[in-house]
Amino acid sequence: MPSNPPNLPVDDMSARHPGLSDPVAACYQEAARVCLDRHHEPPVEFQLRDEDVLSKAQVEWQKADERSRGAWANETDATEAGAYCFALAATELAKGLVAVRRAETKTGADYYLAAPGEDVEDLENCFRLEVSGLDKGTESLVASRLLKKITQARRGRSNLPALAAVVGFRAQQILIK
Repeated sequence: MPSNPPNLPVDDMSARHPGLSDPVAACYQEAARVCLDRHHEPPVEFQLRDEDVLSKAQVEWQKADERSRGAWANETDATEAGAYCFALAATELAKGLVAVRRAETKTGADYYLAAPGEDVEDLENCFRLEVSGLDKGTESLVASRLLKKITQARRGRSNLPALAAVVGFRAQQILIK
């Protein structure tokens, strides 16, 4: 593992992810900051496991203000939105894939991913990404949740290949499979 891990690319995500508008990307990043503030002081390293490849990513952020904490006082909503931010940034960092569109209900996924600049008009060259987040989970709980998300993606109504990503905010872990 490198001694200076790369930064998790959570800033300005809408510039790289055509499936995220500016407000949606900002919303996800703000939620992630609130989730991070619950357990950590900036900066912090997250373990990133892509399939069987283990690496680390540095996470830097400005602490959330009182208004942001109040807007994201619902822990479930904040964790879900923050997990979208981290999962999309992690798949960008680890696999070079970006969000190109939000997935429809029942597809077993949250987003469609593709390589930057890929023609995605018919989604034929896309991957599905199913995302989950845990605020207080341990490393073993994060791994267990990943297995559930893999099963959910397999059951989705789509023939596109799928990835699952689970973010553990307290556990400082992002798993992708």
